[in-house]
Parts: sequence; C-alpha cells; structure tokens
Amino acid sequence: MILSWPDLRDRLLASKAFHRFAVRFPLTRWIARRQAKALFDVVAGFVYSQVLYACVQLNIFSILSNGPMSVSDLAKRFRLSEDRTDRLMRAAESLQLVQSSPGGSWRLGMLGAVLVNNTAITALVTHHATLYADLRDPVGLLRGETDANLARYWPYADEHAASPTLLTEEKVAEYSSLMSASQPLIADEILSIYPFHRHRHLMDIGGGQGTFLLAVAAAFPQLNLTLFDLPAVASLAKKNFSAAGIADRAAAVGGSFFETPLPQGADVITILRVLYDHDYHRALAILRAAYAALPSGGSLLVAEPMSETPGAESMGSAYFGFYLLAMGKGRSRSASVLADMIRQAGFREPRLQPTRLPLQVGLIVAKK
Repeated sequence: MILSWPDLRDRLLASKAFHRFAVRFPLTRWIARRQAKALFDVVAGFVYSQVLYACVQLNIFSILSNGPMSVSDLAKRFRLSEDRTDRLMRAAESLQLVQSSPGGSWRLGMLGAVLVNNTAITALVTHHATLYADLRDPVGLLRGETDANLARYWPYADEHAASPTLLTEEKVAEYSSLMSASQPLIADEILSIYPFHRHRHLMDIGGGQGTFLLAVAAAFPQLNLTLFDLPAVASLAKKNFSAAGIADRAAAVGGSFFETPLPQGADVITILRVLYDHDYHRALAILRAAYAALPSGGSLLVAEPMSETPGAESMGSAYFGFYLLAMGKGRSRSASVLADMIRQAGFREPRLQPTRLPLQVGLIVAKK
C-alpha cells in the first residue's frame, strides 16, 4: 500500500526513533525545539491565562502605570507575602506583562502597558472566569452533561425559555455592559475603513446599549441613527442617547429579530457580533429581516470574528468554538460561509473588507 504524504508524515512524527534523531540532528533540532515549545504552550495555556487574571484582579497594570515599584511595596498593596509577589511578577514577566528593572523593582512590560486603562480587555479577562469554570470538564460539555454557567450569563441564549422580549433591564444589564465595554475595539476598526458619510440613515441590529452608534454619531454628525435590540436593552440605549445629547437623531427600538419586523428607513444596516450567537437558520433569518428592511441599493455590514482567518485560526475554531458551545448556541463561521449566507438572504456582491486587526473582527460588505 502506498502511503499518502499526510499519512507518512503522521507515522514519522509519531516515531520515537525519529524524535531522538530530530533532536540530535543539527538541521532538524531547531524545528523539534520549536514544536516542543508550541505543544507545551498548549498544555500550559490555562496557567498563562490565570497569571493574567491574577494581574487584572490585583490591578497590577494600573498600579505600575505610575512608575516602577519594589517587591516589598507591591506585596503590601496586594496583601501577599514577598515570596508570592515575586513569584507572580516573574510569571507575569515571562508573558511580557511586566518587566524587572535594575535594583529589583518592577515596571510595565510591553503587553501590560497595552492593558493600562483598557476596560475592554480587562472586562473580557474578568468575564472569562465563567468560561473557564465551564471548561473544567470539556468532554462533559461536549456530551451535554454539564450545566454551563455561561448559558445563564447570556439569558437570551436559551431558545426554549419564554420570549427574550420579556427580559428585564436587570437581566440584560450584565451581559450588555460587557458587550459595551468591548465594543470600542470593533467600532474603531469599522469607522476607520467604511465610508459612512455616503449614507443618511444607519440602523444597528442587536446594537446593545448603543456604544457603536455613539461612536458613529460623534464621527458622522449628519447620520440619523436607529438601534434595534431586545426591549430591555433598547431602553438602556435610549438613556445613553439622551445622556449624550443625540436623542433628536438616534432612536432605540425594542423587539426581537424573530418576532418583530425591523424598522424601515435606513439605507445602511450593521450587524456586529450577532450572527455567531445563532445557529444557521436563525442567523439566516436575521439577514433576511435586514434585507426586507433596506431599500434597493442599501448596504449591509456584517462584522464579527471569523473562523479560518489567516494567522488567527485557533481564535475562530478553538476559542469561539468552545465559547459558543458553553454559551449553548451559535457557531463561528468563515468569511466564505458568511458570504454564502448573505447571498442566500438576497444580497449581492458580498465582499470581505480588510481590517487592521482581523483577529478581533472581520468585515463583510454587501448590497441589496
């Protein structure tokens, strides 16, 4: 039997004799070491995440933003022993979160500096404690044998519960605040590459508390704005629009994608980080509702993290694959799958628009 190259490669890599040869032979030694490190990083990834979580809980990045501090001073701030503080700081240094200075003091590292006053990322780091709890038994999660905490965090995710339009502000406040905290990352990307000045009226479907539309309102004062989300979430957005002084041109409408026709009048619709929360048929229903709400020639923008993104494959398939599994519904999709769905909903010419940070968000633009 003639083995294919993938089969031959797999047999070779599984061979202990080849392992010993690869480590000794000068031309393959660097590959073996790199592969060993990559595999160990997969094994140790949870530990790395918990070092970051500890740093966020202890507010290390904000503290060090005021300048270097000694271990003894940090230990007092953290209410830890100096030995445990030193252990944490050295772990954080290995992840480029902090950096040691001459004399034994500690300062911000390259990645830690990025996190100073970055409420979007720190909110996500804190939120992930819920996900990690659900992943303690990944096989049980895959078999549907666990009671996932994440599903309760997103109350609209339960398709068997009463209509999500009945959720109260108290029920939606926590998750919508998290979405609002992380929304500026997405808003900056979209506003930097899409020409909203060509439009007169933008509707954001599933717009949460209105963070994206607040950014749009500041950048494009000529645009009229409509937000559509669950009634309790839209109520929060309405308050934010009033507080920002844009209530005269920004409306917040409550309803359900699946129960309520979308408002008419917009010539551009955005769907940001919404479709991957839903299975294929419900995501397609949202796209069809958007199509029905737009006039001929209207534009659609779909933005969310996408699977199979070059350089970020693990983000789409591993991270979002299991996050959405714990959440109880949804799927990360590739740009080609999303484009096919957009075409199936009736839109034409869907195209992937390059973004500066494709790991965080991909953008597809289409026309009616």
